[in-house]
Parts: sequence; C-alpha cells; structure tokens
Amino acid sequence: MSGLEVYVLGVGMTPFTKHDEDAVTLGVRAVGAALEDAGMEVHDVDALYAGHVHGGMVAGERVGAGAGLAGLPTVNVENACATGTTAIIEAAHAIAAGRYDCVVACGFEKVSDRKGMISPADGDYEGELGLVFPAWHAMSGRLYMHTHGLTRDQLSLVAVKNRKNGARNPLSHFKQEVTAEEVAASREIASPLRLYDCCPKSDGGAAVVLGSRRFADESRRRHGRAVAVKGTGLVSGRADGAYEPLFEDVTARAAQAAYAEAGIHSSGVHFAEVHDCFTIAEGLRVEGLGLCEPGTYFRQLEEGRWFPEGRTPVNASGGLLAKGHPLGATGVGQLCEITTQMRGAAGDRQLDKVDVAIAHTRGGSVPGTEGGSCGVLVCVGD
Repeated sequence: MSGLEVYVLGVGMTPFTKHDEDAVTLGVRAVGAALEDAGMEVHDVDALYAGHVHGGMVAGERVGAGAGLAGLPTVNVENACATGTTAIIEAAHAIAAGRYDCVVACGFEKVSDRKGMISPADGDYEGELGLVFPAWHAMSGRLYMHTHGLTRDQLSLVAVKNRKNGARNPLSHFKQEVTAEEVAASREIASPLRLYDCCPKSDGGAAVVLGSRRFADESRRRHGRAVAVKGTGLVSGRADGAYEPLFEDVTARAAQAAYAEAGIHSSGVHFAEVHDCFTIAEGLRVEGLGLCEPGTYFRQLEEGRWFPEGRTPVNASGGLLAKGHPLGATGVGQLCEITTQMRGAAGDRQLDKVDVAIAHTRGGSVPGTEGGSCGVLVCVGD
C-alpha cells in the first residue's frame, strides 16, 4: 500500500460533555494524556498544531504553555467542524515533507455555554435569513424522504445505533440508549428532524502525537500495533453549481483524494467515523464517501450493515450524536477512536475487523457554494 508514512504514537481525550473548565484547560489535559500514551516527553515534540473555533487569539500557544510545549512552532487552525481533521492533515504533511519528526495535533472547545454552536458569519445572508444548519439538514431529510422513500423509523435508527454505541463509550456525552419511538417523540427542531436527530453541544479536548516512520517500531512494541495515517483529503465547497442536493460532492472529492493518496478503494474500508451532526447527515455522508450507492444507506442500515456487528460499522464511538461535538476537538477525537480500535483496546465497543478505517468531518457554510470545508483521513493498522 502506498501513501503517507505518518504514525499515531499517542492519543488522549477528555470526556466530551459539559465541563466547568475552559477550553484551554481541556486542551492541556488532552495533550498531556496523548504524550503519556505515547511514552514521550515534551522535549521530543517539534511542533504543535492546535484546532479550535471559538478559542480566540493564540489559544494554541496557551495550550502549549500549559502542556510544557512553550517555545515550539505553533499553528492555530480554524475550519469550522472540520477544524480538528484539518490540524491533523497539516501536521501529517509537515512530517511527510521532512519539516518535523514528531508533532502534536490537538483540538479543544467549549460550546455548552453558547447560545448556538456556530452562528452565521457576517455576510452569510442565507444563515441570517434562517438557513441555519438544522434547517439545511431538515430540508435535505425532507427531500430524501420524497426522492428515496425514507421513513421516520429509518431516520430514527441512526440515533438508535449511535446512542447504543455511545453507551459503550466511557467518554461519550450521552450514555443512555434510545428507542426509535423515543427519537420520533422527542421535541421537533425543524421538520422532519427531532431533538434526538441532532448532536449535542459538547465541551472537550482531544490530542494525538504524530511521528515519522522511525517511531513505528517503538509504537508497535508499546501498543501491540502501529497505526498509520496513509491518506488525507481536504477540500472546500464548489461555487459552480455542479453538485446535487442529495449527493455531497464536497465529501466525495475529499474522500477520493484521501483514497488516492493511500492507494486504496472505498471497498477496502473496514469501519468509519463519520460527521453525523444530524441523523440525515450520516446517511448522505456515508454515500458521499463511496461506502454505498446514493439512496441506499438507510435500507442497508435496516439490514444491519452499519452496526458494530455489520460488514462496515459506522460511528462505533457513538459519533457526534452520542459521543458529542466539541467542534475543534471532533476530528481529533475520531482519530483517537480509530487508533483505539486498531490497537484492540476499545473494550465493550471493540470491532472485529479494524485494518483500514476512514475519518470524516465537514463544516461551515459559504453563500453560493456547497459549503465550507471537508476533511477525510485514511488510517491503516501496520
């Protein structure tokens, strides 16, 4: 298999939930846990890439100072919900280019005390007129129902699956399972979406220590297996109108770039962590990632394919719907989950076949385009 040779040496996460601590403190905790997991000292690290949306100026430097990494080159990354994945991609390519040998990529956020997770940006006339994310995804859900015959029970099954997975994850925001009936009976947000169709506003921090190939053998000895980031894709929404409302072109293009860099096909993916900010989003994004044909995700969900015991488990961590969505930390948390699964250390949620995985985040809106940014990682157990 071709592709990058960048290895995940250590992972660390706080619980994704409502915290009293500020975002920087959560980031410091996550970085410390990742360094401990890697068995590395602060003097082993060459640079820090810090992802956050609402952290403010030099929040990455504040995390670095708190974690003992003051003085290092520090890059602050903001890319809406794709922030954490973008930080990882930039860190991985800095290592692949030979600029650094060992880098920490982290994400951290506190949004539980905000009125909205992401408010419309200045000049976002669509958002200011009401096309906020719940409304946008609700319209996608309604159109999918009209076009592909999606039922309320099928839509609810995404939340049922991910809440069940989240109940097995000690770091999840929600640890209670729900039934399809409870999802359908929860408070309406934007028809057809109900409250349990939506991810929570979570606080949290996540971090990974990434290294060049020279660290692979030591990581294998320490954890029983080395985990490599082999491919990445990062794109933004197109403005030429050449996309369909029920097919995520931005997801497909990011995925194709990551598959090409890693030298794999979507059919070789064993499991995935996908940006399920709403139940309908999981279906559209799994289809955009090429894991199934458009219009078939929800039927295959009923057949069991995307459950932990199925052929291609999706969001074994609980996803955003259960694990939570602390914006800048979300994409880094996905890589933490993939690494934990590939090491065989996921406990009650451990999957059977975990050699090849993908992580996907998408976020932001730009008037006149399909959307903001989308990032995809291809990871391989080595």
